[in-house]
Amino acid sequence: MSPFPYRLVATDLDGTLLRADESVSDRTRDALAAVTEAGAAHIVVTGRAVPWTRHILDDLGYEGIAVCGQGAQVYHAGEHRLLTSLTLDRQLAGLALSKIEAEVGPLALAASRDGLEGEVLVGAGYQAQEGPLPYVPYQDPAEVWSAPLTKLYIQHPTLTDDELTRAARETVGGLVDIVMAGPGIVEILPLGLSKATGLSLAARRLGVKGAETIAFGDMPNDIPMFGWAAHGVAMGNAHAELRAVADEVTTSNEKDGIAVVLERLLSV
Repeated sequence: MSPFPYRLVATDLDGTLLRADESVSDRTRDALAAVTEAGAAHIVVTGRAVPWTRHILDDLGYEGIAVCGQGAQVYHAGEHRLLTSLTLDRQLAGLALSKIEAEVGPLALAASRDGLEGEVLVGAGYQAQEGPLPYVPYQDPAEVWSAPLTKLYIQHPTLTDDELTRAARETVGGLVDIVMAGPGIVEILPLGLSKATGLSLAARRLGVKGAETIAFGDMPNDIPMFGWAAHGVAMGNAHAELRAVADEVTTSNEKDGIAVVLERLLSV
């Protein structure tokens, strides 16, 4: 058996490593374990902030570094501490929000607070996804701006995710970054922040370069990570924009798409 060709395996969570029920299959767990046995590191790179990621990492027995919050947070899972954290300029975010609403009309809003225990605040009309992830409803808009934030989430009553993302980028692209991270998840981020910036910081700590990395993802927010890594693998369920820039497309997250590729590489 030849050595595994990459030193780092970077995986998104939702729609990629996780199945719809938020579990990781035994086959995928075994493939990742085989990769680490072969000398490569596995790193989770997710749009979720640490409080929404920690329970998954604990279940996986993951004790290394994870990149959370679209790259804003580099988190040491074994030590349960933040190594780096980048926050959203609230004045700029408020300005960007007002400009977007002036263009497309009123938006439903949610906000992710910074920190290991940062709450997700959800405003009236925002359709939070069903599931185990906790959030706190708010009534007074001033609550959103009262503490440091990693990101804002925006939804529009009639525009699709793609349409809202495009309109927001065209309106405020010089102030903040806008990404689509999943169904119903359009985010306002600090300008210049991406999964690639967070992953490059984490990889530097591990002594690994982009040229030694294979990355897996499913949504447009994974595009910068694919640009940084040597090889980008889109899941079979991936958004068309990511598939267009991927080096290859595997099977879906429900059909062990990560394991399919890792097993092939391990057997070469």
